[in-house]
Amino acid sequence: MTHIVWDMDPEILKWGPLTIRWYGLCFASAFLSGYYLVGRSLREDKVLGDPKTLELLLIYIAVGTVVGARLGHCLFYEPGYYLSHPVQILMIWQGGLASHGGGIGIFLALFIFSRRHLSQGRYLWLLDQVAPAVPLGGALIRLGNLFNSEIFGRPTDSPWAFVFKQIDNLPRHPTQLYESLSYLAIFVFLQLVVMPRKDRYADGGILGCVLVAIFSARFVIEFFKENQVAFEAHLPLTMGQLLSLPVIALGLFLLSRSSRKA
Repeated sequence: MTHIVWDMDPEILKWGPLTIRWYGLCFASAFLSGYYLVGRSLREDKVLGDPKTLELLLIYIAVGTVVGARLGHCLFYEPGYYLSHPVQILMIWQGGLASHGGGIGIFLALFIFSRRHLSQGRYLWLLDQVAPAVPLGGALIRLGNLFNSEIFGRPTDSPWAFVFKQIDNLPRHPTQLYESLSYLAIFVFLQLVVMPRKDRYADGGILGCVLVAIFSARFVIEFFKENQVAFEAHLPLTMGQLLSLPVIALGLFLLSRSSRKA
């Protein structure tokens, strides 16, 4: 059976000490698309519609995402190693980012931003403005993972299987594509169905939709994904699934709360 052979160089260009990587390009594209989408959503807001405040908001989100994702990987997946080698936590260029940690980082960053720059009671409202851009960012970042030949799936005989030549010669589920396409579908659904009716949701409702959709997709796709660390083999569910369950529960709570208040 013919499979798709994937042997993409993760580096686009190397010029002296400067290296441009596909993953970095996808990561930057995620933030730029988020900046545009969130800016469009907040254009009519008297405070956040100001370009300088919007740029500050993007900085908060960027720092929260990167710091949260890095700490999430270090503490959720390899705590023993990184607590013994704390300097390695700073070496983000060596890989290791966790989406759950990135989500926590965004929550905290936006909480700090709302306390400093917004009136009380607008935290959930702010999260609702940012949340619809997250699936598109996630789709782009997962494409970056594909170019890095990382976060790949278990071996399979499916005709759409990828052989990641930089890993081994086994045909595997391209779980990076599964997630990327799932998040893209969620983004399109939000833009076409949810956002035109956003006035029907109380604060936190749109965020609830996003959390339930993204992490339900993540939970299912984890069944096809190779374990990220060895200890997951002894768990009833993968670490990604265990971390997704409380996020899905939070999303359902926010949806229920929104429906009662709407």
